Formats: sequence, C-alpha cells, structure tokens
Amino acid sequence: MKHSEYSAVVVGSGIAGLYIALKLSSMMTLPEGILLITKSELGESNSKYAQGGIVGVLKDNKADNVEIHIKDTIKAGAGINDEAVVRYISEISNDVINDLISFGVNFDKDSNGNLNYTLEAAHSVRRILHVGGDATGKGIVTALINKIKADSNITIVENSMAVELLVNNNNECKGLVLYNDLTNEHEIVYTSATIIATGGVGQVYKYTTNPDCATGDGVDLAYNAGAIIKDMEFIQFHPTALALNPKSKNRFLISEAVRGEGAKLVDSKGVEFMSSYHDKRELAPRDIVTRAIFNEMQKSKSPNMFLNASIIDKAKLMMRFPTISSKCLDNGVDITSSPIPVAPAAHYTMGGIKATVQGKTSVKGLYAIGEVASTGFHGANRLASNSLLECVACAYELADWLSFANLTIPKKIDSNIMKTLELYSKPISETNYDIYSLKQELKDLMWDNVGIIRTEEKLNLAKKKIESLKTNFKRDRKCLNKDEYEYRNMLTVAELITNAAIERKESIGAHCRKDSIKKEIANVK
Repeated sequence: MKHSEYSAVVVGSGIAGLYIALKLSSMMTLPEGILLITKSELGESNSKYAQGGIVGVLKDNKADNVEIHIKDTIKAGAGINDEAVVRYISEISNDVINDLISFGVNFDKDSNGNLNYTLEAAHSVRRILHVGGDATGKGIVTALINKIKADSNITIVENSMAVELLVNNNNECKGLVLYNDLTNEHEIVYTSATIIATGGVGQVYKYTTNPDCATGDGVDLAYNAGAIIKDMEFIQFHPTALALNPKSKNRFLISEAVRGEGAKLVDSKGVEFMSSYHDKRELAPRDIVTRAIFNEMQKSKSPNMFLNASIIDKAKLMMRFPTISSKCLDNGVDITSSPIPVAPAAHYTMGGIKATVQGKTSVKGLYAIGEVASTGFHGANRLASNSLLECVACAYELADWLSFANLTIPKKIDSNIMKTLELYSKPISETNYDIYSLKQELKDLMWDNVGIIRTEEKLNLAKKKIESLKTNFKRDRKCLNKDEYEYRNMLTVAELITNAAIERKESIGAHCRKDSIKKEIANVK
C-alpha cells in the first residue's frame, strides 16, 4: 500500500471539520500540511442541513447572558450535563461567533442592521442566530468551504473514508488507513494529530433527518482503537420531520424555529394537543414534544400529526423559512394555508467518543469534535441549536491547544501497527452481500426496538439480532467497498446504542424506558 504523511489529519467536512482545518492553518506552521478527508463531496454532512441556527450568547444581546444559557442547557439535558463544560462553551460563544463572521459567515440582520435572534424550544430568550432564514448550516458550510479552497496548506480528499486507526502499543494514535471509494484502494496516512469530526449516526434508524453519510464511522473508528465511548443510549428524535409518505426513510427536517415563531401542533382534526403534555406546549424540550407526537400517533393509529404554521404572518413565514416553504411546496403543501404533516425521526446523538472541550480522547494523538464527540455539554437531551455552537467552540479550543504541540510525523512503527497494516494488505473473500437489504433490516430493527420508547424485552431482542447480523457478516475489519464499511460501522454503533440502553434502566432525557414512562410524564408539568 502507498503511504503519505501530514502534520494533521481531519476526518469529516461538516462545520467542525472545516473550522478546525482553517483554524489550524491560520494559527501555526505545519510543514507537512493538513489532510481533510470527506466520505462524499466536500461539506456533505449533518451540518449542511441544519436549519434553525446556532446559539450565540453575545455581549450585545441585553436579554441574554451566560447564566441563563447554562440554566436552559442543563434543564433540557435533564441535569446530567457537565456544568463546567456548559459554562466554558457558553462563555466562549461570543468569540467563536465573531470568528465565524470574520470567516465570511453572514448572519441574518434586521432592518437596522442588528443581528436577528430567533427562539426555539426550551430557550428562555431569543439567542439563536441564523443564515438565509432557515439555511444556517448551509450558509456556514459554504463560507468555510470558500476559505478552505483558497488555503494552500489544506489538501482535500473526497470520496474517501478512514476505516481504521493506527494505534501503537503505548495507546498512541499515529495515523489511519484510508479507503478511496473511486479507486477501491487503501492507503496509509501517518500523522501525530488525527481529528475525528465525522458527525452523527442517524442512518442506523429507519427514519432520520440525517444524510446518507451519517453512518457512525467515527464512533466505530474510535471504539476499535480502544477509545472510551459514552452515553450512546441518548439518541435525540426530532419531533417534526416532514412525513408525506410512511415509506420515505430520509425525512426533511422542519425546524424547531417554526414552532419558535408560533406554529402549533395539531391532530388530523386541527385540535391542539401539547397542553396535555407540558406547560410550555410546543416549546417544551424536544424529548417531550417527540413523545407527545408519538403518543398521539399511536392513539389515533395515524402515520403523522400536523404542524400548523399558517397562523404565522404570511410575509414573515416566507421570509423566515424559505427553504422549508419551498420543499413543502414541491411536495404539494403550501405552508401558508395548509398544515404540514410531521412525525419524529432520528436526528442527533448526545453520546459518542468521550472527549474534553479541547477534543482530547482517551487515546493520545486522537481527537474528536462535533456530534461524534461526547463532551458532557448536552447531557441527556440536546438544547436546540447548541450543536453547531459545540462544533465551533471545541474546534476553536482544539486548534489553540494543538498550536502549542509538536506535530512531528511518527517514524517508528511497532508490532501493533504492523498487525493493522498486514490486515489491510491481505486480499479478502469476494463473498457477495446484499448490503442494501442488510442495512434496511438493521434500520428497521433499531427503529422498532431501540427507538423513541424502549422496553427491556425489545432491547434484548435487538441485542440478540445484532449479534447474529455481526456473526453473519464475515469480514475481519477489511471490507470490499464503501457500502460494506458503512454497514460494518452501523453494526458497531447499533450494538453500542442497544447495550447502553439496556444498562440504563431509568428514563431520562431522550432515553425513555416504558417501565418508567408513567413516572416521567407525571412529572413533566
């Protein structure tokens, strides 16, 4: 296999990956440069599809402050957040938002030229910044990509995925094995700073707002390298994804900001129902709104509920949510006059690779930032629009920390790394797997048994079936193509989620066990 050397390698091109690459390039001299790896095209990620916005506790917003944001974040997270991490990220938000602006991100402004804040569920005040109305993720990604492409220190490799980390006998990450989907070749990449920013795991579920690339690759990489993985039971199901057809798997997100601007959840008869579940109604934390919609769907045996946005001023609705309006109209729904059919879908994982705010993991030389990392910021349930803030805040801190590190290329290869290199040098069986069907089977299994509401019986059923699927997939890590690698990673992630859900007996945040749901619902008001 051929090999290459870089001062730093970034795996993933969402906001976290793009931003850390730019910050590293701007802050330090990197003789071997930076390699930015993306599985599909540059910028394809959960970040790109983020609509609502990014939290900014800004000094010029007199209605907000760090203490209020901390309180909101911890309340939404069911109190198990790491308060020191929440404070740190909240305090630095003013700096990172201004840094994004310096990189060319044009946040929406009002008629007086002031930043325009919006409100989302479980926030006490308007503090959420947005771009292009409801195209915040795309706006930030586009601005960062423009800078990336003009940076000669950054080498971009598309249609490639990291499939194994090179960890030596001293628990130090010295690089990775790279697979190119276009050439079907493996390559060894040596570096002393491997940064995982691969995003989420939504594709392990039948219904998700995540793009096809969100198959949990980074979690699999880190887990098999011996890194600590935590809180995988906490999967956030977004309450409102466009549900036009029960057979449609990848569901378009209907931003929580629509409810923030006044839209109401109703049943097929137009009757509002959220007052029966929480005193904040549509602006209750996501986990509660999700279970309320799910409960109403089960009671009425309906495939969806509805979001009535027509009560919002038409001009405001069209200006604030052009992307949502256009997507719905393409599917025959005029949101200014008709309710939007919605249902929950897998959206975000609060768990992942255990990491500090600087991205440091339990493996030296391995770093994790963004959704793939679990810093303790989100607790058991993420507060809306905190995710993009965490991406840039942790990337900002990691770049600062690495600027003092000696990023020399590792020269010594020990027996542990040699075993990995030998594995990926050998030919493997040409056994033909129907990966599409296997993926669908796994996604159905996870949705039905490890979904919004869980039971011991169903979790154990899922565990047994996942073990069987892993046994039947006879690949010793090395795979034949990208689809096989994704399926391999999805099996790892599904097993981690299921095992964590079995171990946590009580309902908390996004993890809801049926045997304690009555107690939880009784205490939500």
